[in-house]
Amino acid sequence: MGEGEADLARLRLIRSPRIGPVTYRQLIARFGTAEAALDALPALAMRGGGAAPAIADAAAARREMAVVARLGARHLFLGDSAYPQLLAELESAPPVLIVRGNLDLAHRPCVAMVGARNASAAACRFARQLAQALAEAGVTLVSGLARGIDTAAHQGSIGGGTVGVIASGIDIAFPPENRDLQERVAREGLLLAEQPPGAEPLARHFPSRNRIIAGLAQGTVVVEAAPRSGSLITARIAAEAGREVMAVPGSPLDPRAQGCNLLIREGATLVQNVEDILEAIRPIDTRAVRAPVSGFESEPPAEPGEAERRRILELLGPVPVPVDELIRQAGLRAAAVQLVLLELELAGRLERHAGGRVSLS
Repeated sequence: MGEGEADLARLRLIRSPRIGPVTYRQLIARFGTAEAALDALPALAMRGGGAAPAIADAAAARREMAVVARLGARHLFLGDSAYPQLLAELESAPPVLIVRGNLDLAHRPCVAMVGARNASAAACRFARQLAQALAEAGVTLVSGLARGIDTAAHQGSIGGGTVGVIASGIDIAFPPENRDLQERVAREGLLLAEQPPGAEPLARHFPSRNRIIAGLAQGTVVVEAAPRSGSLITARIAAEAGREVMAVPGSPLDPRAQGCNLLIREGATLVQNVEDILEAIRPIDTRAVRAPVSGFESEPPAEPGEAERRRILELLGPVPVPVDELIRQAGLRAAAVQLVLLELELAGRLERHAGGRVSLS
């Protein structure tokens, strides 16, 4: 199969219903190629007790590839040598990204900066100064092109290295007032989107975007954030991935500072200047010189019997349970349990949740 046909198969696989990032990764690890995984989908779903899932149409995938090319962008697949290594380490790493701009920026040391959309003028000024200082130090700044702190971070770093990760298609600007800034990021930095062209920025897309922001970076800096905000979700994802979490302290009288102060109380690095950030990420700079990885981990094939399938089903229910706990209680090989979960998901009977948890639909 040629490279173009292989990319087409990979795009069809991830655009097929019931195929999420974790499922995609497991299918490729098990079957080796997207084409083989597509061929296996009907049998897997039937073993899981459901009808054969719909598979994305080849013509629709070709149309998407043509639109992306017309926009001056391209698809980047998990497993490609150019795929950012730190992002590939996430279990939920995006199987495909649509990229426009200088991809080399994602391979330099990266720091994410996030914060309140309704940030104070003082916080925006500080974020812009921090971002500029990071860019001058050779560090790429990653943010989400939202109002407030994100905008300030991109404005400060755009001359030296900035990556914008958006929750919409690569051709959609959100918020609309950042259209010019988004275009400038694409021209002078790097713009990344997980959603296909034309996709509007729906609420469910923002947590997915946040994991990309955190996954690209060695550390995440939070500048003003409410206790229950997308910025703290990004910080949590960074912490779960073993990355550095940093926060700028603020007045206890300002609700916008409560999230940052909470992070510091829980152990986040307190940031007062750019040196604090550079010192915090220095211990893991060695990641940048490691050999490239493929992004997939293979296990020997495992074919569970009917008794094992029943055992796994008995342990599942409507309450989400960690997959690791399921493996322990089932007393089976991890590969066998993962295969049954894969079959159930393709059959529409399993739902995956954050934190590696699963439940019956």
